[in-house]
Amino acid sequence: MTAPSEDQILVSAALAGDNDSFNQLVERYQNRAYGLCFRMLGDADAAADVAQDAFISAYRHLPSLRGEFRPWLMRIVANACRDVLRSNKRHPSVSLDTNPRDEDESPALQIADTTPNPEEHLMRAELHRTISVALLQIPLDQRTVVILSDIEGMSYDEIAVVTGANIGTVKSRLNRARARLREIFVAAELFPTVRRLIADEET
Repeated sequence: MTAPSEDQILVSAALAGDNDSFNQLVERYQNRAYGLCFRMLGDADAAADVAQDAFISAYRHLPSLRGEFRPWLMRIVANACRDVLRSNKRHPSVSLDTNPRDEDESPALQIADTTPNPEEHLMRAELHRTISVALLQIPLDQRTVVILSDIEGMSYDEIAVVTGANIGTVKSRLNRARARLREIFVAAELFPTVRRLIADEET
């Protein structure tokens, strides 16, 4: 029998009335939740509000959790973002002066800043902003899967849980999203630089 994960232990304790255990889950995933909200909505204040509301919803609906906590939580977050976009009937917008909070993932589209070189630092910062803007130019369903895959590092199975789509649809949306992002980077003459910086991060 597989031992329960740390998340499952915390969820069980929270269901038993230990609020500190749920607070630990919040601390563990608040940056991920905020990052997803920011990249989907393009607005820092709205992202913070939606992420907070999503955790409140998760707490209230915790007894309905089946399976792993992370994809379940991210589905709540993604659905909350979609509700905001649809209710406002608007496209997201991003402030070029605002970046998502630092996160602990190892994403393909989040370029780590590992150099003390000021010029390189500025170039990476500009690429972060370019990536954020590019994400907001692709359809919502594609944006969601590419954020979950290439920034959050989630598996196809987890993304299927989050989006409610089958794995084949997830893969198709992801391929279209990556192709569209590549077109945007090529048009901005940034694709070679993006590839080089991502390769530097992975080595």
